[in-house]
Formats: sequence, C-alpha cells, structure tokens
Amino acid sequence: MIRVHIAPLCLAMAFTGLLAACGSSGPKQDAAPSGETFDADDTYSRSFTAAPALACEAARRALLGQGYTVSRSSGDAVEASKNFQPNAETHTQLDVRVTCVAKDDGHALVFVNAVQDRYSLKKTSNSASVGVGVLGSVSLPVGSSNDSLVRVASNTVQNVDFYGRFFERVKYYLPSEPDRPAAPPPPDPAAPPDPPPPPSEQSAPE
Repeated sequence: MIRVHIAPLCLAMAFTGLLAACGSSGPKQDAAPSGETFDADDTYSRSFTAAPALACEAARRALLGQGYTVSRSSGDAVEASKNFQPNAETHTQLDVRVTCVAKDDGHALVFVNAVQDRYSLKKTSNSASVGVGVLGSVSLPVGSSNDSLVRVASNTVQNVDFYGRFFERVKYYLPSEPDRPAAPPPPDPAAPPDPPPPPSEQSAPE
C-alpha cells in the first residue's frame, strides 16, 4: 500500500505561494489629485512677441477692461479680483494671477491661473431672555439676526475657453504691428467661468 503524506505537501505549496506573493508585491502608488494630470497643453500659458513688461501691462489692461480690481501690478506679475452674485444667497469671488517670464529670445511667456471662491449666506438668530413670573427667565427667538458669508468651496478654474478669451484680450492690448489694425476683442460672459452647483449640493444655511 502506498501512503501519501498530504500535510507536508500542502504546507510546502502554501509556503511557495506566500513567497511568490511577497516577491511580486511592489510599493503602493497614491492616486493623483482630482483633475491633476500635468498634460503637455498650453491652457495656462502663452508666448507673445513682446517684452515681459509689455505683456504684463497688456494683461493689466485686459483685466481692467473686464471690471477686475487690480491689487498688484509690476513688470512681471499682475493680481486682480472680480465679484459675482449668481443668486441672493451665493457670492463668488474670482482671483486672477498673471506672471510674465522672459524667454531666451527676449519675448514673453505669460502664465495665468484663476481661483474661484464660493460663499454662501449663513443666518444666525440672537435669542433674548424674558422674565415670566414664577417660571423665571425664558429664552425666546426675538431680537436681531446676523447674516454672514461662509466660504463653502474653492477651486482652480480649468475652463479652457475662459483662459483662451483672456489671452485674446492680452494680445489685443499689446502694441500692434505697423499698418496692421488690431482686431476687436471677443465678448466676455458676465457669469463666473465655472457655474455654481445645483441648489441641492449647496450647504443649507443653519
């Protein structure tokens, strides 16, 4: 009679499988941040045949022409902001930052990014204590109410058309070549570049 020792055979197979699993496992890779791919596109940058100082001045005029408030302006950077009110209880602020860098040929490479902050109206009521005989004092919801804006979202604008229109405005305000009339600037929408989320996704006021 042939006897087969099953237990040692199973143990050897399990040990071999464990070694194979340990050898094949590599370091875990974290997922990329939402929306970040580092693609080789030019959404946030353009090259212009002008000096950096002239390009930044054109960017400043482009922002001023669209109602932005310029908080900083120099030969290599511009910062500006603009406010929107999509509805009665939502406020949006758009901050635009422009950086102008010199290239090897003396021309300018202009970078721009816009950050959109969204605020929601939060209502709070002040209670007042009222004396009621033997019952003592009772807090009643009477008196004044304070309304304040609370930031509920913040994101970098990734709207390709928004940046394309901005660079067209910058090109419009750059000195044009002789005997070549400048093209009129394209229209710019009055709404924020990224629309607010539906009412169901916004935080309800407390």
